[in-house]
Amino acid sequence: MSRNFIKYWTIRQVITIVTTFLLVSHYLIADTQVHRLHFLIPGGAGGGWDGTARGVGEALTKSGLVKHISYQNMSGGGGGRAIAHLVKTAKRQQDTLMVNSTPIVIRSLQKIFSHSFQDLTPIAAVIADYGVFAVVNESEIQNWQQVVTLFQNDPSQLTVSGGSGRGSMDHLVAALAFQAVGEDPKKVRYIPYDAGGKAMAGLLSGETKILSTGLGEALEQHRSGQIRILAITANERSPVVPNVPTFKELGYEVVFINWRGFFGPPDLSQEKVKIHSKTLKKMFQTPHWEKVRIRNGWKNLYISGEKFHNFLMQQESMISKLMKELGFL
Repeated sequence: MSRNFIKYWTIRQVITIVTTFLLVSHYLIADTQVHRLHFLIPGGAGGGWDGTARGVGEALTKSGLVKHISYQNMSGGGGGRAIAHLVKTAKRQQDTLMVNSTPIVIRSLQKIFSHSFQDLTPIAAVIADYGVFAVVNESEIQNWQQVVTLFQNDPSQLTVSGGSGRGSMDHLVAALAFQAVGEDPKKVRYIPYDAGGKAMAGLLSGETKILSTGLGEALEQHRSGQIRILAITANERSPVVPNVPTFKELGYEVVFINWRGFFGPPDLSQEKVKIHSKTLKKMFQTPHWEKVRIRNGWKNLYISGEKFHNFLMQQESMISKLMKELGFL
């Protein structure tokens, strides 16, 4: 057999192998990459929903799992406007995911809006964020016990801000904290803002004395020295704020976790549900997501499909009981 013949077959084999590899790679990418995704955010910029949607979007695009992602902030009705929009325009929203969290359960129980999570298609929970209470760095308040003393002396002088309406999550967590110290949760003077960014601005400007919010929403300002976090609603200290005590170690039984996740429009096909949940699950394995998660102090909480629906049902039952105890229902 001549050398030219051997050389010919060697080159032909290399071309065949390369061509096969490129074809397989193309189909693998086509199978794993979502071309377009639209995130509907039911609150303003700077809040927990906004941060979660944009953080997830950052990880999905940088990892190549989704090619194009767009965002739409739609405030109003405590999140109800965005939910109603997704329900009404469902046929046009097959590639839209709405971010939401514990408030979708709270506000539907309060009848703030007519819809509930059962009117949507649950896709997956992605993170857990703990509640925190913070003051400006120059505040005379140095610890949670001083907050308790001020409240006991005159509840009307202690203003607490939050990025959600009265009776919603930030208010609920504040009421839970003051109930745990033996005080009347109905006396909490709560000042609502449209999303966490505006609530933070209210604290920094001196409009309010204390901010009730999520750890992820307060972390950047805490790290920069603009605010000080006094306590966290976790079971144990968070590694991202190791110097912040839990309510439990301060002697109060206050543990609260706010989940955040994504919902599709009603009657979304099972094929789309699987694609979206699979894409989100793959995101957890990427270094891009880990960078986003650590930056925001979030805890991974992936629950999808029927398990997510069952989780929501349990949340509804538990939160309904809690809200009745606090006088919110």
